[in-house]
Amino acid sequence: QVQLVESGGGLVQPGGSLRLSCAASRSIFRINAMGWYRQAPGKERELVADITTGGSTNYADFVKGRFTISRDNAKNTMSLQMNSLKPEDTAVYYCNGRAVTTTSGYSHLEVWGQGTLVTVSL
Repeated sequence: QVQLVESGGGLVQPGGSLRLSCAASRSIFRINAMGWYRQAPGKERELVADITTGGSTNYADFVKGRFTISRDNAKNTMSLQMNSLKPEDTAVYYCNGRAVTTTSGYSHLEVWGQGTLVTVSL
């Protein structure tokens, strides 16, 4: 089964930190670009950060200086270190992979994880 699985969400106080992880199923051989998106209640899904296989990163303005994205190409994993969290960071965070190739040689334009909830509150 071709899937991405997020972990690491939870409840944290303002100013605190969390680290999200994304792991690809064993059926995935290679992922081109990977990214984190989030969707807050009543809002559209938005890009948080993304990273290429070469390590080039891109961040949304609202997380610059606070969040750090990283990946391990060999393991097909990705992380998001979130520091100085704010209540407005509360959302479901989704892992996204683009140009995904499976071990069977099939290609998928993109694959989404099921999401992990991050709640920033006292």
